[in-house]
Amino acid sequence: MERLRSSLAPFGLSTLALCLVAFPPACGYHVAGRGDRLPPDVKTIAVPIFTNETPRFRIEQKVSAAITREFIERTRFQITPDPGRADAVLKGTIKEVRAGVVAFDLATGRATTLQVQVLAHVDLVDQHTRKTLFSNHNYIFREQYQISQTTSALFEEQDPALDRLARDLARTLVTEILENF
Repeated sequence: MERLRSSLAPFGLSTLALCLVAFPPACGYHVAGRGDRLPPDVKTIAVPIFTNETPRFRIEQKVSAAITREFIERTRFQITPDPGRADAVLKGTIKEVRAGVVAFDLATGRATTLQVQVLAHVDLVDQHTRKTLFSNHNYIFREQYQISQTTSALFEEQDPALDRLARDLARTLVTEILENF
């Protein structure tokens, strides 16, 4: 009997280890991005083009497209640009776009790194109850970028920086809406 117990001991530990890996104990965790914080009757979200109150051309389109893409890739919600066909509407306004110098070349005194900052107001409103499900009127995102030292290519990196900023804003916004942070 002792021999049987000692021969099963390694098998028992490896089986237990395998079970713990294959079937982890429930600890109350859940998969992020499921939208459990939104009302169950919200199945379609409208993401119309944001309003642009800045002189920056097409920034509202970049941000709206990035948010739409993020919702489609990460959630179960149907996304539409038409508020009349949705259970909830994500309204947004780009209030400000600023660019400023972050770093200089000490030898020449020329700027080497710039930062672009976007300020937005965002509200998610339930179309059935008219209740605001999410609101942030001070949404600030920043992105740094290097600039070329040749005058012909001075602002070549600002548009890609705005694209990265729009993706970061979208990722953070969708997470906050879904998880109700």
